[in-house]
Amino acid sequence: MAYLIKHAEAVFSPSQPDATDIRIRDGRITEMGRDLRPATDCVETQIDARGCVVWPGLVNTHHHLAQSVMKGVPAALNQGLGDWLSSVPYRFWPKVTPQLMYHAARLGLYELLRSGATTCADHHYLYHDTTSPELEDAVWQAADELGMRLVLCRGTATEQGSHQGMIDNGIRPETLDQVLERLEQTRGRYHQNAGDAMRKLVVAPTSLIHSSSPDGLRVQAAYAREMGLGMHSHLLEVGFDEQQAQAKYGKSAIDHAESCDWLGQEVWFAHLVHSDAHAIERLAATGTRISHCPTSNGRLGSGVAPVIAMQEAGISISMGVDGSASAESGSMLQELNMAWLLHRALHGPSATTLEQVLTWGSRNGAQLLGLHDVGELSVGMAADLVLYDIYQPRFAGVHTPLLAPLMCGEPVSIKYSFVQGKPAISDGNIQGLDEAELTARVQESVQQLLRA
Repeated sequence: MAYLIKHAEAVFSPSQPDATDIRIRDGRITEMGRDLRPATDCVETQIDARGCVVWPGLVNTHHHLAQSVMKGVPAALNQGLGDWLSSVPYRFWPKVTPQLMYHAARLGLYELLRSGATTCADHHYLYHDTTSPELEDAVWQAADELGMRLVLCRGTATEQGSHQGMIDNGIRPETLDQVLERLEQTRGRYHQNAGDAMRKLVVAPTSLIHSSSPDGLRVQAAYAREMGLGMHSHLLEVGFDEQQAQAKYGKSAIDHAESCDWLGQEVWFAHLVHSDAHAIERLAATGTRISHCPTSNGRLGSGVAPVIAMQEAGISISMGVDGSASAESGSMLQELNMAWLLHRALHGPSATTLEQVLTWGSRNGAQLLGLHDVGELSVGMAADLVLYDIYQPRFAGVHTPLLAPLMCGEPVSIKYSFVQGKPAISDGNIQGLDEAELTARVQESVQQLLRA
């Protein structure tokens, strides 16, 4: 499949900042520049990008797609993380069927596509002793149908431990043998190693502190490294992580992670809100990275991750939307806008730049996920890109059109979105999805959760 994108208002490409035209062939960007002529050696579809700015597809490095049907649960609107976990995700977890999971995943991926994302790392943790494999298959199916890259961060819990959500809702964890057997089954069926892989598997215990044993964590870390898989978890989202690490293991949360082989270049953590100077030093020294989720952290009152200090220490920052039960917009663009503003409010107007934050949400995320051919608009890279339509009244007064979507935030309109050179959005319509049908199925799913 070949495409020629012509006459864009601007293109976010540090290597070719003056480009207005992009040629795509066989899933790759093969040429960039101005006034490119149509190809003569193949059939090439031309796309008029006038009124649009072109960005690399955004890369979401932490999500919980199952939560897309758990938005705004009344009892939990003003709860902090601990109580919220019991009131929302762990309350509904036993009621999530494969069909319901499929509709939830479609909704979450739909929201990401509509905001400019082309890659989703889903921290899917709905695994217990009797989990059906169809529950996981539903996530892969939804991503395949919508044409998005999916990195499935396979959650695990091998004990209830101090995880209040599991305790309150009687969720029986997997055994370590079940975890390893099921990981290997998924790896064999789905995982791809390439730098432009459409499917990747990551080993992702849900919590290092609350629902995993130190020995079990070491075994999972060894498996991940042997198989060349990424490693992911939550850490230091709230102060309770630090308190429990000290009480249970006699050491800080970051030192506990290191003692269990859970720091390193293969590892990234969501949140890290309560990172002190020692934690930042250990993260930087080991090459461990962060998925920054400012909307969810604000929604739950957890605090603000010290990502400016982290970046200054050499830690690579990426962005995640977290689950829609604590970040109801499900929008990567909102995360970028929030990050840009939030750290300027705390540290002054030079703390973040628009270009810096857009790189957090694209190239940094792709690198973190091992997608080395993704996240940047340059010749030879995979053709993951988004055309934002800024020929609209709310953008008309903007003097810096290339960065207008990030500055102005939602709502945005996407004219085209490409993943591996294939349209996921075409003329404003998501391919292979009927919005009315999706809405009806999601509403039915919410009622199913409430009845069960």
